[in-house]
Amino acid sequence: MSDLPALPVTFRPGRTRAVLLTAGAAIFVVITTVALLLEKLGPGERLSFVFTGALMFGVLALLARVRVVADDAGVTVVNIAGRRRLEWAEIIQVNLRPGDPWVFLDLSDGTSLPALGIQPGIAKQQAIADARALRALVEARGTRDLP
Repeated sequence: MSDLPALPVTFRPGRTRAVLLTAGAAIFVVITTVALLLEKLGPGERLSFVFTGALMFGVLALLARVRVVADDAGVTVVNIAGRRRLEWAEIIQVNLRPGDPWVFLDLSDGTSLPALGIQPGIAKQQAIADARALRALVEARGTRDLP
């Protein structure tokens, strides 16, 4: 199929990622600046402000790390707090229904795995295109590994 993306391919919510990282950096800079400008704060209090800003940036960076990476051997789903490696044959179906916050992968063990790397939040059309591309890859490659 010529419609299949070249492997390896990484799907990630680019606009959402840019917003999260920009907001995280801005929050860190503002909180750090406030800590340095408030004259009544002691060193420990200033440090706690900077730590809070860094913590907020860290949380937003963690939210921005989500992605789905497809390569010749299978798919790696990186969500907020975890990473899961799947072989092509383990993925039965790729779902992105109207109203879904992200793609869900139906797996051969009867479970469903959310794949936050493809989400229609800010860029709905891009998410739909990415979901279709991943679905086409699963259909083309998933049956090759079956006995």
